[in-house]
Amino acid sequence: MKFSIITVALNPGEKLEATLDSVLGQSCKDAEVVLQDGGSRDGALERWLETHEQMPGRERVQIVSEKDAGIYDAMNRAVERAGGEFLLFLNCGDIFWDDRVLERTLDVLAEEERAGTDMNRLVLYGDTYSPKNGVVIASAPAVTGFTCYRNIPCHQSCFYSRSLFAEKKYDLQYRIRADYDHFLWCFYRARARMRHMGFPVASYEGGGFSESRENRAGDREEHRQITRSYMGRGELFRYRFIMACTLAPLRRVLAESSAFSGAYHRLKELLYGGRH
Repeated sequence: MKFSIITVALNPGEKLEATLDSVLGQSCKDAEVVLQDGGSRDGALERWLETHEQMPGRERVQIVSEKDAGIYDAMNRAVERAGGEFLLFLNCGDIFWDDRVLERTLDVLAEEERAGTDMNRLVLYGDTYSPKNGVVIASAPAVTGFTCYRNIPCHQSCFYSRSLFAEKKYDLQYRIRADYDHFLWCFYRARARMRHMGFPVASYEGGGFSESRENRAGDREEHRQITRSYMGRGELFRYRFIMACTLAPLRRVLAESSAFSGAYHRLKELLYGGRH
């Protein structure tokens, strides 16, 4: 199996069907879904099973329903059961950009293999569509230390070599940013090759656990802890200085504003090279 798409759920409602159908509808069928349910009671899982019993590809969906210690514990449990060479985490409500994402990713993987890339040390990522603002959010064309400090690619748009999770799973001391910690580990410790594929991967609905208002203070604190564990004082000072000089708080407001986000992200895309 080439791809394992990991989805965690807890009372997902109609979002579950949209996500699972997006995966099973991919032109590339060399993919499984590992659905880790935290013990949902809304009937969404049962309804999907009943209405999709005869759906082609249904046998490629692994389902386990059990209590977990939170979203990252659920993801770690799903990783244990994943059989794919590459993992992508697509949460309920998030879908692939179109039905050829996995097919195009296979082409990129073939290019990397021909180039002699260590396929056990590879992270492929793309851009992300925001349905909330109706814009494609361009990821950085290359991952650098400053990218890691400022804004890594969206979690739902990253494919990871499975071996990277065999070496290090999500660190459960981080309730909000364990995925961020793992990405920085891949870059700083595992020295993984990180390649932008040049196309959108996922449509991310936003409003996730890390973005809720009550978690903002914890999010900032975990960012501080994680960056300190991977970056030196001089590096951190340099990045904070750059952020201050480039008016980072104002840019964040523009990026998230329904009135200005379209123009902001189009300008960012142009600066990155106008891929679309």
